[in-house]
Amino acid sequence: MLVVSQFTLLGDCRHGRRPSFIAAADPELAERLYERFVARVAEQEVPVATGRFRADMAVELVNDGPVTLLLDSKKLF
Repeated sequence: MLVVSQFTLLGDCRHGRRPSFIAAADPELAERLYERFVARVAEQEVPVATGRFRADMAVELVNDGPVTLLLDSKKLF
């Protein structure tokens, strides 16, 4: 599994054309959640690769069909 943080996933565009990110977690909390998620994936013996948190990255992949997953962290942790 490739785990890459992407704050834009929480952009709320329901009120106009400019996304709002006010519901996004504080960067320190977000990084802890990201690291915890990566650790939980690794505990399941799933091969995991990560990006760098808060880094500008270019990710290239071949996507087998469009899939969007919404993870509710309150239920994961």
